[in-house]
Amino acid sequence: MMDRNAIVAVTLGDPSGVGPEVIVKALAALPREERRDFVIVGNVEALERANRVTGAGLRFGPADAPSDDRIAVDEVALGAALPEIGKVSPVAGDASVRYITRAVDLAMSHEADVIVTAPINKEAMNLAGHHHDGHTGLLAHLTGSKSSFMLLASERLNTIHVSTHISLKGAIERAKTERVLATIEAGHGHFLRLGRKARIAVAGLNPHCGENGLFGTEDMEFLAPAVEQAQAKGIDVVGPISADTVFARAYNGSFDLVIAQYHDQGHIPIKLVAFETAVNVSLGLPIDRVSVDHGTAFDIAGTGKANHVNMLSAIAYARLMARSPRQRV
Repeated sequence: MMDRNAIVAVTLGDPSGVGPEVIVKALAALPREERRDFVIVGNVEALERANRVTGAGLRFGPADAPSDDRIAVDEVALGAALPEIGKVSPVAGDASVRYITRAVDLAMSHEADVIVTAPINKEAMNLAGHHHDGHTGLLAHLTGSKSSFMLLASERLNTIHVSTHISLKGAIERAKTERVLATIEAGHGHFLRLGRKARIAVAGLNPHCGENGLFGTEDMEFLAPAVEQAQAKGIDVVGPISADTVFARAYNGSFDLVIAQYHDQGHIPIKLVAFETAVNVSLGLPIDRVSVDHGTAFDIAGTGKANHVNMLSAIAYARLMARSPRQRV
């Protein structure tokens, strides 16, 4: 247990999207005494705009001057006027990367214990010259990590991905024994950190895991050896199991974690059963990061209608991680 309350750095996300709104609504829903544990990395101007449209009624102050009645903001210069709400903008894309970069600096220097990120827009980020696949790739780049893993966590279903934001063809090529084994180990280690040994299932890549080679041999050639190697290390893992049944089995209690081979294989079942509450967790980094599992929602940005339940879930999971010491697998 930490000697002080964990400090949660919350990045604003794309300032033209719903990020600022879900942040202020979530913080307004928390008890007043808990708000002092947060620092928002972004711009007061964007937060005040969100404050007005949501009626959150929060007050903000500089992070270097703590106050019980103001939420700390680590101001990041935009270098331009605050971009228009609800529009894809390179200014907003650049701002979102600046926020993340600053939050990583805070985490790497132990000024923050965990990062919670609001949604960014990949098109805007790339228009600004930041060519990453999203938060996952950017965070790996900023922390000097070889790679990272995306875990989607919810109450009854958890899935970690062998690959995420690459083409389906690229995902198939990436589903090799070394990467699948590393993904199993990352998920196993995360659950150990949270205090329990996970029952893990590996989802098959091909229909019916290839039917002994009739529909492809990748499951036999690459996935099965990864499972065997993980089992030899004492990890509770089985598979590959046909993807059309394994997620239902996990949801009904047979497994704690499913290894998904590619983005949609893992995202579709999670978003079906826990669209508003599932959170995105980055594993394999030297820092802790949790995110909402939704996008910038430009169509409703600026209306105050954005639901903040997912941000509250991300905050709760971030605090859980901050209370749990890192353990080696």
